[in-house]
Amino acid sequence: MPSFSEQDLVYENGSKTLHYLSAGPEDGDLIIFMHGWPGIGKTWHDQLTEFSKRGYKVVAPDMPGYGGSTARKVASDYAQEQVTKAMLALLKHLGRSQAIWVAHDWGCGTLWTLARTRPEVFKAACAMTVPYGVLELGLEEALKYVDRNVYPEDEYPYGQWSYQAFYEQDFEKATEWFDKDPRGFLRAAFTKGNPAAVGKPAPMSNTVKDGGWMGGAEKPIPASAIPDEYACIDKETFEELVTAMEKTGFWPGDAWYLNHAANRAFNLDNTKNDARLKFPVLFIEAKYDTVCETVNSSLADPMKRLCDDLTYVSIAAGHFVPVEKPEEVNSAMADWLEAKVRG
Repeated sequence: MPSFSEQDLVYENGSKTLHYLSAGPEDGDLIIFMHGWPGIGKTWHDQLTEFSKRGYKVVAPDMPGYGGSTARKVASDYAQEQVTKAMLALLKHLGRSQAIWVAHDWGCGTLWTLARTRPEVFKAACAMTVPYGVLELGLEEALKYVDRNVYPEDEYPYGQWSYQAFYEQDFEKATEWFDKDPRGFLRAAFTKGNPAAVGKPAPMSNTVKDGGWMGGAEKPIPASAIPDEYACIDKETFEELVTAMEKTGFWPGDAWYLNHAANRAFNLDNTKNDARLKFPVLFIEAKYDTVCETVNSSLADPMKRLCDDLTYVSIAAGHFVPVEKPEEVNSAMADWLEAKVRG
């Protein structure tokens, strides 16, 4: 695995730190990669390696609350208004006015908040699994797009988003559960997508009813119970992620889920261009993702309506598509960059 330059950016008048990895030529087109929950900048190593070789300047921060970045137990630190400040500080620190912004999972909450409120900092945007026009507007918005054929309202009031409601209802219990065995949970989370799960209720759709994840189990299943062939992440990156999550605990990362109302208000109050995105957008759909399900549901409809230049790619993978299918993700990105962005 190649080595990346590791640096720290101090921002917010010296009160916060953003740790980041970088590689590639200083004068290359800038790509900033934003990971989701749970993650670190290193989870993008396949993309960092590939695109630095292609002549791009690539940067991947540990997002606020993760890894080497500031991870205070202050819920408002993880509202998108604050997280985007970190990303804008990073852009300025790198001496650039624009970037190609790439994101996965909750990183997309940040990507789309930036796109909606600060479109001038975009050369282009690539999102994986989470489409535009939903997550950045809060849980209230996501509930509008639940597929009620799969999730009848009487049985699944929150649809696949029950786990998000559970954070709001019992945050300390939700968070303590992950911290009982970070390794076991991460091993279970970073497994390959299962085509048999498509069209069926997501495992997290009963989190409120069960009083927790995995059917309300007392703690995550041990890592040893999951065979190697199910893993979708390389061992070295996995070990770094486990170490990072043991260091910060899950509280800061989970607190991203406590800011739905604040995120909605910030985005709606600061929307530019009537929420239309005029720059090139690539959306990478994970075909076997049962939570961010965009194959059969209407979850991606707002994005399809609001993007002037949308490229849509579907990859046969589970939620963690950039680590499960790196070659396919990199190929889709490279084709799009050459066709729509470079030059």
